[in-house]
Amino acid sequence: MKKAIESPFAKQPSRYLADRTILQIIPSLEAGGAERTTVDIAEGLANRGARALVATEGGRLIPELQAKGGIWLPFPAATKNPFGILANVMRLRRICLREGVDIIHARSRAPAWTALMTAKLLNIPFVTTYHGSYAGRSGVKVLYNSVMARGDVVIANSFYTASLIRELHPFAASKIVVIHRGTDLKHFLPSSVDIARIEHLREEWGVDRHRRIILLAARLTNWKGQKVLIRAAKLLVDRGMTDIMVILAGDPQGRTQYVRELESLIRELDLKNHIKITGHCTDMPAAFAISAAVAVPSTEPEAFGRSAVEAQAMGTPVIVSDLGAVPETVLATPEHPEALRTGWRVPANDPITLAEALEKSINLGPNARETLADNARKHVEAHFSLGRMVGDTLDVYAAICDRI
Repeated sequence: MKKAIESPFAKQPSRYLADRTILQIIPSLEAGGAERTTVDIAEGLANRGARALVATEGGRLIPELQAKGGIWLPFPAATKNPFGILANVMRLRRICLREGVDIIHARSRAPAWTALMTAKLLNIPFVTTYHGSYAGRSGVKVLYNSVMARGDVVIANSFYTASLIRELHPFAASKIVVIHRGTDLKHFLPSSVDIARIEHLREEWGVDRHRRIILLAARLTNWKGQKVLIRAAKLLVDRGMTDIMVILAGDPQGRTQYVRELESLIRELDLKNHIKITGHCTDMPAAFAISAAVAVPSTEPEAFGRSAVEAQAMGTPVIVSDLGAVPETVLATPEHPEALRTGWRVPANDPITLAEALEKSINLGPNARETLADNARKHVEAHFSLGRMVGDTLDVYAAICDRI
């Protein structure tokens, strides 16, 4: 785990947020990591006596936001039209004056431009969260994306994301604070998954009890590495591990051609009895609980590694590609002692090394597996919990409020 980036905004007592008003702005509150984090932060603010405003068009998470103490301000935040953005500046200015807003926190690029101009007009502190790499490296696109690096504080959701910000927007280097995305770990407790849930999932997947499951839980798209795992599975079967069953659990999201490619590769390698494409899974704690190992073999960098964090919370060995932000979530040699291992990191697009790591993880003895599971749970509780993310974010707000 890398050392956190030092910031004058960190480690402040968030209890001093009582009676402050924080406005988050995001296009909509449908499903997604940024949307979920918006609700989580609003709940944390409300629990500390602050007013948690969210300016957004709406979405399925609005009832939950309101139930947790957040205040929804209907706002056309999704517009990307330049004239619409300028019109929104006046709308947001009126809201900020009416509500007595202390901080504006933007979580998406188009509304961030509205928020930035409003903050400048009213001399209100402006915070952004850089949720991941943004597509496009042309001059115009970099300029458009740069708004997410123009906050008085720029929150990066991983060290990998922070490195991208420093590379593309060096002017922001001194303002970056790394706050990893938090997971609500109470849903990922091994003791909370009973035998009925496990048996139901095995039946749903059509997997016999004697099979050792290797799980890849990700939408079906090429860069998630399904083909790499299929080729690694072929190596394992050829080595005599004929009791494995690889589960590719994910929504194809309309990528029927890619699904056909996967099915063709499975037939070509004669793995029909060892690999299943099961679709989206609604019970991920149970899925991790019944897995002998979890693979995250992405072939392109990811901005965070939620699947790896959740698997470690359940005590399941994880093997991840050593690129992007995912390896930040896993303790492995040589960076960390073997005694602290929580999983394995392997080169991307390397089925041979992936197969070797899978074999090691699946064949762990009971004591070694228990030690790894204990290490993993402690690791994610310390660094990737929902409470840690909310607390660190509120500390940023409190430090800013202390200055104004």
